[in-house]
Amino acid sequence: MLTVAARLLGDAERGSVERLLDRDPFGGAQVAERVSMAGLAWWRQDARIFGYGSRRNLESLCWVGANLIPVHATTAAIAAFAEMVAGEPRGCSSIVGSAEAVLGLWSHLAPTWGPSRDVRPNQPLMAISNPSPIAPDPGVRLVRPDEIDMLFPAAVAMYTEEVGVSPTADGGERSYRERIAELIRARRAYARFHNGRVIFKAELAVVTKHTAQIQGVWTDPELRGHGLATAGIAAVVRDALRRVAPSVSLYVNDYNLPARRVYERCGFQQVGTFATVLF
Repeated sequence: MLTVAARLLGDAERGSVERLLDRDPFGGAQVAERVSMAGLAWWRQDARIFGYGSRRNLESLCWVGANLIPVHATTAAIAAFAEMVAGEPRGCSSIVGSAEAVLGLWSHLAPTWGPSRDVRPNQPLMAISNPSPIAPDPGVRLVRPDEIDMLFPAAVAMYTEEVGVSPTADGGERSYRERIAELIRARRAYARFHNGRVIFKAELAVVTKHTAQIQGVWTDPELRGHGLATAGIAAVVRDALRRVAPSVSLYVNDYNLPARRVYERCGFQQVGTFATVLF
C-alpha cells in the first residue's frame, strides 16, 4: 500500500490553500471561487478539500464534491489523492482540471470508478486580459430576472449539446433552473434576444479576484456561421473586464474548431490544457 501523505484540509490552512491557488489563477479558478465564498470546512461546502505536502509546504490540492478537481497535482499527489477516494462510491459527475493531473487520476480510478461516459483529453485553457479587437455586439446584455423563461430553454439546449445528456433528466430541472436563476441574479448571464427568444448566450460561471471564467456559450443552430458568437464573446469580454475581473478565461474542446476560431479571433491565447472525464 502507498503511504498516503494527503490529508483533509480545514480552515486553519486557508492561507496556504489560497497562496497555492494564486499560483494557478486560471487552472485553479473553480476551487478558488468556492474557497473564497465558504472557506474549507466540508460542512459549509458540501465538499472536501484534500492537500498534499506538509503544513509548511503545501504542494497540491484536490477538491472532492460534485466535481473532482485537482490543482497543482504532482505525480505523487495524484497517486495519494486517488488512493484516498478510490475506495469510496463515486459521487462526482466529472473529473476536471489540468490535463496531466486529470488523466493521471483517471488512470488510477478507472478500475473502480469506470466506465466513464466520455473522456476529453485535450481542452485548451485560454485567457485574455485586454478588450477584444473584435467590435462587440451592442445587442448582447445582462439577462434580467424576468427573462429566465426565455433563457432557460437555450441553457438546456447548450448543456445537452455540450455534455451529451439533458440537465433536466432524472428530476434535475428544478436544480438546473435555480442555477440559471442564480447566475442571472449575480449579473453573470448574458444573452442576445431576437423576437422573444435567445439567439446567443454565455455565462460567467466562475469569478475570482484573478479571472472571470466563461462557460455555457451557445448560438442558435440556425444562425451559426454569421459572426454572432464572435461579436457576442467580444461583448462579454468587454463587460467582464470592465466590471468583474482583470482577465477572462475559458476552456474548449480541441475538436470544436469553430469555437476555437471564435476565441482566437476575439484575442484569447492558450495558457494551459485541461481534460475532463464525464460520468
